[in-house]
Amino acid sequence: MSRSLSIVIPVHDEAEHLSATVDALAEAAGRGNFTMELIVVDDGSTDGSASIAEAAVADRLPLKILAREQAGRFKARRAGVEAATSDWVLLLDARVRLHRDSLRFLGECLTPDSPIWNGHVVPQTHGNPFGAFGNVLVHIAWARYFDNPRPTSYGLDDFDHFPKGTGCFVAPRELLLQAMDAFVPRVSDWRLVSDDTQLIRWIAARHRIHLSPEFGCDYQPRTSLRSFVDNALYRGSTFLDGHGRTESRFYALAVGFYPVSAALTFFVLRRPLFLPILIAVAVGGGGAVASRARRPVFEIASFAALTPVYAVAHGAGMWRALAVLARQRLAGARKT
Repeated sequence: MSRSLSIVIPVHDEAEHLSATVDALAEAAGRGNFTMELIVVDDGSTDGSASIAEAAVADRLPLKILAREQAGRFKARRAGVEAATSDWVLLLDARVRLHRDSLRFLGECLTPDSPIWNGHVVPQTHGNPFGAFGNVLVHIAWARYFDNPRPTSYGLDDFDHFPKGTGCFVAPRELLLQAMDAFVPRVSDWRLVSDDTQLIRWIAARHRIHLSPEFGCDYQPRTSLRSFVDNALYRGSTFLDGHGRTESRFYALAVGFYPVSAALTFFVLRRPLFLPILIAVAVGGGGAVASRARRPVFEIASFAALTPVYAVAHGAGMWRALAVLARQRLAGARKT
């Protein structure tokens, strides 16, 4: 079996995170037993991300930089995988920092019988309420794993109950390309597609996906309200693309959101005094949910306070994606 590994990192204005990400990668690479190359795909950055990556790498790893106009993370990752020369590819995000022994562990466990591994991602909270919110969210969504982190695997049957994402994901290069070829977005704007859910679901239908805390990494969350809102808006748009499909256990939630949110908006516009009550219910509900997930007090308070903000931004993103979908369906109908 080949012991070569290509690491593909798509970046769009991630200059502030790249140095630490590359440092962690280089340290993990030094403790692993792979021959490695790093491919950074600059997806239309305006903050000098590519130069930062080049300076951070120095001569520690073979480096390729692919510069392109912004087209979204999926297409950026696709370009990186196509440029890879190894049999195995690690998809890594610019905010994800590998633990020092992750690649050593991967080198011992990556075999033809277990060729697919998803990273055990640890959001960094450290007094950051936005990171605390995200940490509660993943513990709620994937409680089956995070209530008892351990080496395990999942397939299509239990796909939606385990963490997954192309922020830290290893698979054979050819399999990734096949999955990307099979990828069919719901919306025509590639910047709004879910670049991992459908992709990994396709893979899970063919191979079990392995998880272990020993293949771990830290995720650096947003640190400002503006970036938190922007990310929630983006995730709302990609949620429709990833889960507005009958095979997802969140399909009913994705479909039911629209009439419920429309009714609530109409009611608030008719009776503005209802808005503070709605916000209070959201805060209280968020706190109750985080408490049931047995999270620390700081995370409970952060989740409660940010639930209304996230709900509005995420919801706006879902409506944005629906508008894009409606426009493209209308354009298609006109052509016929």
